[in-house]
Amino acid sequence: MKIQWLGHSAFLLHGKNKVLIDPFLTGNPKAAARPEEIDCDIICVTHGHLDHLGDAVAIARRTGAEVACIVEMSLYLEKCSIKATGFNIGGTAKIKDTKVSMVPAFHSSSIGAPGLEFSAAMATGMVIDSGKVVYHAGDTSVFGDMKLIGEMYEPDVALLPIGGFYTMDPVQAALATKLIAPKIVIPMHYGTWPPIEQDPKEFERLVKKQSKAKVRVMVPGEVLEV
Repeated sequence: MKIQWLGHSAFLLHGKNKVLIDPFLTGNPKAAARPEEIDCDIICVTHGHLDHLGDAVAIARRTGAEVACIVEMSLYLEKCSIKATGFNIGGTAKIKDTKVSMVPAFHSSSIGAPGLEFSAAMATGMVIDSGKVVYHAGDTSVFGDMKLIGEMYEPDVALLPIGGFYTMDPVQAALATKLIAPKIVIPMHYGTWPPIEQDPKEFERLVKKQSKAKVRVMVPGEVLEV
């Protein structure tokens, strides 16, 4: 599998299918691609905030990609003429040749539609099995059941937010890495705006003190083969 970081929390996985996660590109000062440049089969959206739902509607309309998301969000996306598989925490959806499992995240969620804003149920994490197992934590704090996520799904790669302010910071994310015990951990959701400026090398230092996971600090646009 190839993993490309597109900036912020957006990733493109090249596995059994092309899986796009949290495609916030328009308005993202660190975006490594424009929405019209992205080709994918599946789009996973962890929650409704603009910096995660992002360009999902536009990309899904253009590519025909199916969106995997929590059920309440799927009802909104279907009204946007998008094919969406809405399921819930604890569930697994098989989409094409990829399995997507929905796991908890501790965060809020809402969608700002034209003229109104409304709740989009709860935020989630996604475990994506498309040849390799990738755990995208979404926006979250550290929580004890990350250990269960690690034991149940045995992720090869964990994508963890480290920005603080809206999510866990490097200290919490290093503890999360210890709980999950992935082979590789990639920091995300940092450096996009001043409130979430962080030094990923500090995260790497903290991980090395308490985990065997290999930290891979990426730059937007970079591709990692696992």
